Amino acid sequence: MGTGHDHSTGRGGPREAYAPVWRPPTEVEHGLYEAKTRGDWPAYFDVLAATDLYHAMSRAQADSRPGWIHFNAALWGPRHGAKSLAFFTPGMLPAPVPDPVFFATDLGRLAREWPQDDEWLAINPGTPCEAFFPATAAHRQTWRLHAERVTAPARPRLRTLWVGGPLHGPVAHGLACGALLCVSNGSLWNAMGWHGTGYVRERGRLREWWDITTREQWMRAQEALLDGRMSSSVWSFVLGVRQALARGFGGVVEVDHWRNATTRVLRRQAGQDDGPGGAVVTDAEVEAEIAGAQRLIGRIARYEARFRADGLLGEGRFVHSVEAWDYGRASKMARWGLGARFCSLAEAESAVLRAGRVSRINYRSWEDFSAAYILGRCLHFDEEEFGDWYEDMLAAHRILTTDPNSPWLNIPFKTP
Repeated sequence: MGTGHDHSTGRGGPREAYAPVWRPPTEVEHGLYEAKTRGDWPAYFDVLAATDLYHAMSRAQADSRPGWIHFNAALWGPRHGAKSLAFFTPGMLPAPVPDPVFFATDLGRLAREWPQDDEWLAINPGTPCEAFFPATAAHRQTWRLHAERVTAPARPRLRTLWVGGPLHGPVAHGLACGALLCVSNGSLWNAMGWHGTGYVRERGRLREWWDITTREQWMRAQEALLDGRMSSSVWSFVLGVRQALARGFGGVVEVDHWRNATTRVLRRQAGQDDGPGGAVVTDAEVEAEIAGAQRLIGRIARYEARFRADGLLGEGRFVHSVEAWDYGRASKMARWGLGARFCSLAEAESAVLRAGRVSRINYRSWEDFSAAYILGRCLHFDEEEFGDWYEDMLAAHRILTTDPNSPWLNIPFKTP
């Protein structure tokens, strides 16, 4: 697929230097390698246009002016006798270290903001899918055309790091606990060495969504998630009442029975406990608490009915807790913390392992875990609209329970 511009200036380096068999780590590098092997440079640029591109920069630069792109000094490329700026695709990134960090950009932005006409673009230098391209204004116009023509891959989708990421074992299991969000966002589910959207954006994500700006705040949030304390205690209480009834009666708990039992428990507790600071809890406060619990029971019952209709829950099944939402986010929080350099790779891996352990203790299967995670997310965000907060998770659940490459189909939830 051409653009009317000569791509023959792309240079890939001597292929005979590489091993005869090379497995690309992701579909991106596979596409680059196949296009390079054919000498199809327009196809190579189409792949580049649909992926993030990462460039190393000093952490001091990133912290001092986080809204700016800082290009590192160009590297001399002896093969073509020119200076090059190196960019890497997601599967070719090194393990995160404290310094340097990486920023993420794309081909369209590079076409607009390239610093020097005499510096070449180096893609994945030193790898079998490497290529080097001149970056004059005319060449950058070609980059722009590719960027405008190629649409971003659809989401949700399952993406796997086939080389360099765990596919089996405890770490992979812990990573798979965060797979719903990875599939929804179109990110690599098993990338333990997380760079995500780049250092600056990962910090921005934690600041915007979690009010986390320091390592200490990240550690507190991580522990709260791993302990299942981040989600609402009211949700846990109401679901706990139903779970106790189910254990006692050994069957499905009708909603009216659940409502009446919850009311009795709340009134009994009000007769035994004082309010905050020793203040007496008034009858009006107790009745307000009961009314809130009844509304919550109605919401949960309606969500579960929709879950059954959509195949998230089997007939007669119900969600016994929503801690899965905390555990799944704990798996992701470990990686977000690493991308933001609030923790080391070893610390992130330890947290991922813990997320997997507590999930196995509290749930029976990936389907059980998934329904609990999605209910927690919906109770927090969705307001019974059954909009994107729900639909995105439903689509991710269906992918993870049907795609032959899904970790949920290849990693046992419970260890033998």
